[in-house]
Amino acid sequence: MKKPKHQKHKLDLRNLTAEDYDNLAVLMEHVYDNLGGAWKKEQYMSQITRFPEGQIVIEDNGVMVAAALSMIVNYTRFGDTHTYLQITSDGYLTNHDSTGDTLYGVDIFVHPKYRGLRLGRRLYDARKELCRNLNLRRFIAGGRIPGYAKHAAHLTPVRYIEEVKNREIFDPVLSFQLSNGFHVRKVLTGYLPADADSLGYATLLEWVNLDYVEKVTHLGGEKIVVRLGVVQWQMRTMNSVEELLKHAEFFIDAVSGYHADFVLFPEYMSAPLMGLFNDKHPPDAIRALAGFSIDIRNGLLEMAMSYNINIIAGSLPEYSNHELYNVSWLLRRDGTFEAQYKIHVTPDEVDCWGVQGGHALKVFDTDCGKIAILICYDAEFPELARLATMQGAQILFVPFWTDTKNAYQRVRYCSQARAIENECFVAITGSVGNLPHAENMDIQYSQSAIFSPSDFSFPHDAILAEATPNTEMTLIADVNLELLKQVRTRGATRNLANRRTDLYRLEWL
Repeated sequence: MKKPKHQKHKLDLRNLTAEDYDNLAVLMEHVYDNLGGAWKKEQYMSQITRFPEGQIVIEDNGVMVAAALSMIVNYTRFGDTHTYLQITSDGYLTNHDSTGDTLYGVDIFVHPKYRGLRLGRRLYDARKELCRNLNLRRFIAGGRIPGYAKHAAHLTPVRYIEEVKNREIFDPVLSFQLSNGFHVRKVLTGYLPADADSLGYATLLEWVNLDYVEKVTHLGGEKIVVRLGVVQWQMRTMNSVEELLKHAEFFIDAVSGYHADFVLFPEYMSAPLMGLFNDKHPPDAIRALAGFSIDIRNGLLEMAMSYNINIIAGSLPEYSNHELYNVSWLLRRDGTFEAQYKIHVTPDEVDCWGVQGGHALKVFDTDCGKIAILICYDAEFPELARLATMQGAQILFVPFWTDTKNAYQRVRYCSQARAIENECFVAITGSVGNLPHAENMDIQYSQSAIFSPSDFSFPHDAILAEATPNTEMTLIADVNLELLKQVRTRGATRNLANRRTDLYRLEWL
């Protein structure tokens, strides 16, 4: 017996036209022989006239084998409680609204003989792409659950859907839709009464368009692409605040010349002035150094405004009421400023200087979204980054000071882990060189970097930029905040979404 010849396919995806009705009707009769068959011709003509871009067909060697029909609606008009006939206006799509915000799936069907070629996936992908191209907020559809009738005696519709989601039951429609990125918003009752296999029930399915951009009609909307600059500067002895500020201004001027939105300086950025107090014991020297901090902060704040750039002023010592802290300053380009106190101080800071830890983690609003600052050792505690991310932080800044490579590696690899596990961007920078007359701050080691999540939309090594070790230089890189939305919902792994909050929670006391 001869083997049958392998069928050669030639698939073509295109929009439907008026001339396609007769062939489409044949296809629908094959698929919907138990649900009324094909659309009437006047319904079909209304569909392709009102929204021709939304009516899609796949042909194989010129034969129609699958199709999908859609319309646009202003979803607030209908909400989550509607029937199929109501929202599609009995198939005529008179509710189509080109100014609406939602793509609504009217129908999708595949010839029974072609259901092994995943043509349904192609049609869903095409409609998702249409949703993105038209900048629509979401894609919503009412989905049949044709396997439900067999389980209705012992399962409610809600429980049936849960069993399908948990892969205990296979539903030919719902299982496919869940695998295509849809989630179930609710159960619809009486959505399509003629659907005996579903007993009239349906799922209200949603796919969220993460590329959707709110239509901004005013200046000052949050940026999508944010440019970060980091300064890896060499510690050198300086004799005045003015000299230190002049040194900082050189880098601020250079980075702002590339239109960066942020510039990050290292921890203890005022350490070059420590040489002024080399006759003092280390605890007294650091307290004397703290006397310069307000003037340095104010000078940098003036530069933030004049150079139109947000400055993360590394960290500066603060001494008040007989208490010593390590403080980073966010100096916004609009002239406002806020402080983040280092929460976890190192054993060396405690033993040598008597530094105390702060008591609050802040998430800062900026003109480029929400950010947080983790000062050096703070980046080695995953709880802080997770809490900041849970409050909306998309970029974490880590100013650090390390004297050896192994100390640096603790900061580096923990910071990169924070970027991956929280699906955010992390910028780190430290200082290089040496300060011969500054006890406890005499040597420096740094390799500044900007880290990203680790997925297909990001660099293969999750590093956006990286400095040459122990060299005075700057780094500049763009971070795309929209990519964070995508990786958090469509990534290969989804660390934030997949947390087992039914088993554990992280809360600030």
